[in-house]
Amino acid sequence: MVARAYRAAGRVGKSRCPGRLDTRGFGVNSWHYRPAVIDWSGIFHILATPFSDDGALDVDGLPRLVEAVLATGVSGLTILGIAGEAHRLTDEERRRVVEGVVKAVAGYVPVAVGVSASGTHLAAGFAAMAREHGADAVMVAPPAGARNLDAVAEYYQLVARAARLPLVLQDEPITTGVVMPAPFLARLIAELPTVEAVKLEEAPTPPKITRLAALATRPVPVFGGLGGVYFFEELSRGATGAMTGFPYPEALRAIREHFVAGQRAEARALFYHWLPLIRFESQPGSVPGTSLAIRKEILRRRGWLRSAYVRHPAAAPDAATLEELSEVLAAVVPG
Repeated sequence: MVARAYRAAGRVGKSRCPGRLDTRGFGVNSWHYRPAVIDWSGIFHILATPFSDDGALDVDGLPRLVEAVLATGVSGLTILGIAGEAHRLTDEERRRVVEGVVKAVAGYVPVAVGVSASGTHLAAGFAAMAREHGADAVMVAPPAGARNLDAVAEYYQLVARAARLPLVLQDEPITTGVVMPAPFLARLIAELPTVEAVKLEEAPTPPKITRLAALATRPVPVFGGLGGVYFFEELSRGATGAMTGFPYPEALRAIREHFVAGQRAEARALFYHWLPLIRFESQPGSVPGTSLAIRKEILRRRGWLRSAYVRHPAAAPDAATLEELSEVLAAVVPG
């Protein structure tokens, strides 16, 4: 069913070709990396983790959600990020999500797995698990609260070595509390051959895209996040796409397609059309988890999730917020 949905979106299947570690010459300070064949562009959808109304992991709901997302023509999936409530899952639940999504995707798009953790040992273990269960790449944010950037760099080195897969640098200071300036990101790109993409989420993202492009020693694709709130400006600064869980990925895909076709005015107009929902859904400045509850409610209304449940301590939207959401959806979503 997933294959049929993906063909319906005008895409063809892709065979897996994950990055591999060349063990010849591998030592404490020397290792060689053969890059994967991944097209780091377009919309990489951050997948929500489905739960039932009682809070249990809805493993049976994963294929249904994957099929719905693939039908919109996304370029890839990213799972177990902050928006995937990875920090609220047990190790066994993480494994079941990776296993279930990789099986459902069946190689039609790359699957990047979030492996961020507060400790290097944990993140390295998550990375190894992701590789063993078929991930094509890993996404890694810095350990929460870290202030020593040299220690952060070593964390990335060790997690990359454990992953032996393409690595997406996630620059996410809101939740982690770690600011990684553009020169530091450029340093990681220079030191780590596995870094194949960067996800920027330090607002405002557009100026940082420009700074990073000027400093990086090799070209690395940059994705915007933050629910797509700066998406048009990010494209204008050279971003190759968006890595976000905005629940209408087909809208982001259409904006980008207009932009890369040279139809800048059309891309801007479409972005401005969707911006009220992007703003409302992302809930800028809110307590982490507020946006996710709204996102899951939209996914439930679309029929992609059976339940909009978010795990405690995140709170469900109140009645007034749900009414406001209905009003925004009625004004923005076609039909």
